[in-house]
Amino acid sequence: MKIIGVIPARYGSKRFPGKVLADVLGKPLIQRVYEQARKAELLDEVLVATDNQEIFKVVERFGGKVVMTSSECRSGTDRLAEVAVNREEDIFVNIQGDEPLIPPQLISEVAQALIRDKTIGIATAARKITTREELANPNVVKVVIDNDGFALYFSRAQIPYIRHPIAPGNVSSVSYKHLGLYAYRKQFLLNFARMEQGLLEKVEDLEQLRILEMGHKIKVVITELDSLGVDTQEDLEKVRKILRNTK
Repeated sequence: MKIIGVIPARYGSKRFPGKVLADVLGKPLIQRVYEQARKAELLDEVLVATDNQEIFKVVERFGGKVVMTSSECRSGTDRLAEVAVNREEDIFVNIQGDEPLIPPQLISEVAQALIRDKTIGIATAARKITTREELANPNVVKVVIDNDGFALYFSRAQIPYIRHPIAPGNVSSVSYKHLGLYAYRKQFLLNFARMEQGLLEKVEDLEQLRILEMGHKIKVVITELDSLGVDTQEDLEKVRKILRNTK
């Protein structure tokens, strides 16, 4: 079974244009992501998928593998699907292009879910929320999970609403942070890209809701690992500080 990691990377960003090329202690952010992904033991190959010539050239310069994709792609997953059409791998892992601290082990954990259970078409990851700040932050996507480990719903809002806390003061008892990492079987990925966007996806701006609206299941791997996405200049400074302190 062949597994490939694909890093969708676009230049445009509403809050931080060009962030994937931002300097992170002497390396572009996209290089940091690529190098982390390359450490994942289960990945046979890693490549960047972009529609931007500058990003393409930067990845080539640091020796990474990169392919050009259409500028018409609506999301990172659509970009992933465009790559998958011409590839032979069985599993495609969507690795966010703005997470330079992504743990390689987390990538393998999500891919492993599809290896263990052949009936699963897509898997993602989540960890328990430990602070009320995360719970209230709309940039932290929350997920509710059923007893079999499948997602019931994703939202930027606080879900579930904790009217009667199981453990007073302990929000982590029921609340999970969604980590934006996905592993797809090839055919499921291609089918997903052909699905029409649903109302919930448009309202929440969360593409994974398209899958739930269509009646499919998303396996959620619970992990203690975490990652930090770079959505703002402040996030970039946090990443730089972490890397300085871990040298």
